[in-house]
Amino acid sequence: MTRLQSVLRVLAASAAAALFTVIAPAPAAQAVPELSVPEPSAPKEFVALRSVAPTIIQEMRYLTPHNFLGEPVDGYRQPVCIVTRSTAEALRRAQFRLLRQGYSLKVYDCYRPQRAVDHFVRWAKDLQDERMKAEFYPRVDKSRLFEDGYIAEKSGHSRGSTVDLTLVKLPALPTRPYLPGETLAPCYGPKAERFPDNSVDMGTGFDCFDTLSHTDDPRVEGEQRANRQLLKAALAEAGFTNLPEEWWHFTHKPETFPDTYFDFPVAWRSVVRN
Repeated sequence: MTRLQSVLRVLAASAAAALFTVIAPAPAAQAVPELSVPEPSAPKEFVALRSVAPTIIQEMRYLTPHNFLGEPVDGYRQPVCIVTRSTAEALRRAQFRLLRQGYSLKVYDCYRPQRAVDHFVRWAKDLQDERMKAEFYPRVDKSRLFEDGYIAEKSGHSRGSTVDLTLVKLPALPTRPYLPGETLAPCYGPKAERFPDNSVDMGTGFDCFDTLSHTDDPRVEGEQRANRQLLKAALAEAGFTNLPEEWWHFTHKPETFPDTYFDFPVAWRSVVRN
């Protein structure tokens, strides 16, 4: 075989291999996993309260099992209070006034995603789950939570201008963590008998489903009433309106989003701007 024939044979073999590669059937397509739907982020009008008013104490209850459900609530990923900027700035003004009097605000809940509200609704319809009744609703039949207005399918918290908060006398003492399964005490009992909280005595604990939680209930007197009025006055001066049925519940007016209920998670990534 001449050198030319050898070269031609190599070229022919290469061409045949290339042709086979082109015409050979393609392997079966591999299934592509479905991409998860990205979580929504907060509109630019929302901020982390800590970035505006860093001295306000935060105890985000729904991230923990110490709440009326007895378990962490859907949508709460990190212990961060998220509110609209106008609400955060108003809280900063109220905090400045209170610090001069020896107090600090402490928030229990701020923006609340709709998925958390939906979790509340599912829990309220499950009449068998009463694990936290002895603390949060001892005198209320769970079947009446919707009718009595304690649970609803929509919450002003989801609009971003509503907060649940209290007062702490400075210097602030630490609050011990709740231990699931521990003995529960009624939220309306004497402060020394309720679950320990570093807040001042407001007459009931936070999220107490009882008429004693009404801000101006006449049975609440003395120091407890004075504490409620101090909180209410400081926040009113900053533009907040109190919900009469809950001494801890305040909404900043005018609301930035008066008709929109959001569902982005409570997490730093929701308000971090790229």
